[in-house]
Amino acid sequence: MRFSMGRTGRVGCTRLVRVALALALAALALGSPVPGRAQENPLGNVQTPAPPPPKPPDSEALKPVIEGGTRVVAEGASHRDARLRVDVNLVQVPATVTDPMNRLVTGLEKENFAVTDDNVPQTIRYFSSQDAPITIGVVLDLSGSMSSKFTRARKALTEFLRTSNPQDEFFVVGFNDRPSVIVDYTSDVDDVEARMVMLKPENRTALIDAVYLGVDHLRQAKYDRKALLIISDGGDNRSRYTQNELERVVREADVQIYSIGIFDNYAPSPEEQLGPELLKQICESTGGRLFNVGSDTADLADIASRISDELRNEYVLGYSPSEPKRDGSWRKLKVKLAPPPGLPPLTVHFREGYYAPSQ
Repeated sequence: MRFSMGRTGRVGCTRLVRVALALALAALALGSPVPGRAQENPLGNVQTPAPPPPKPPDSEALKPVIEGGTRVVAEGASHRDARLRVDVNLVQVPATVTDPMNRLVTGLEKENFAVTDDNVPQTIRYFSSQDAPITIGVVLDLSGSMSSKFTRARKALTEFLRTSNPQDEFFVVGFNDRPSVIVDYTSDVDDVEARMVMLKPENRTALIDAVYLGVDHLRQAKYDRKALLIISDGGDNRSRYTQNELERVVREADVQIYSIGIFDNYAPSPEEQLGPELLKQICESTGGRLFNVGSDTADLADIASRISDELRNEYVLGYSPSEPKRDGSWRKLKVKLAPPPGLPPLTVHFREGYYAPSQ
């Protein structure tokens, strides 16, 4: 038996096709997901912006430059079309001091510190030990190696957030195969904790990439005082950046890095076995420290409190280099203590150095 369709049937079919096509186009315009397509991994994009292209020099940039306070006074009047530049080259060195029991030492004065820049003694012109608001980026390990440790990691984050000041701001970088900012800048501690509830550790570990992203995101910080807190077992088996590349970025950034290392007694993989040393190297180069957490979580509150106390009770030593250079070279820093009589031997923690400006 053969079936035929009259004109009315064909018109009705054509209208249906047009309606369906219009609905499909509208869905695409509104950004609706296509059925059957997997959702993108929220950790699937390293959000590191590319540097802006260099601007062409303007007419002002072509004028001669008279640099330095002495030359400006002597030559400024006779070169009225020149650009005058009085350079205030202040290097600031955050430092923390601990006693033989690893307890924080406060109450020291400027006279108790001495700073050398490439082995040249410097005059400390700026000194502060005030508790000021701080921007903190948390780098949280969500990889498969954290499956047995994730309860401890979340507790570490909660304990640390409870020590914060109301003015402090936070963001969280989560990472497994790739890092991503999963909580952007906020001062709402409850909001950060609420977003941690549904997280599940899985896949491989791109720790170095995550720290790189965290340092880059700190460029948008509200406050001058900046720090990263890494909560991880330190294993890395997925990063596209190398440890040497990360060290260069960390050296250029004015940021301290602390770590809460979540370690088991038995580390099954080579990267987990090397994890503690990797975290230690990242932290100590910035003047920060690594705190180890084993299977017992009883110490987490104390560790979180100690990190918070160190960040909020730093000594900041400022000086203008007696031999300023603009060659982009690495300048090695050294901070020594001359403590008041009667104190036990003390240890000072500070960043290893800085890069001189290149122009």
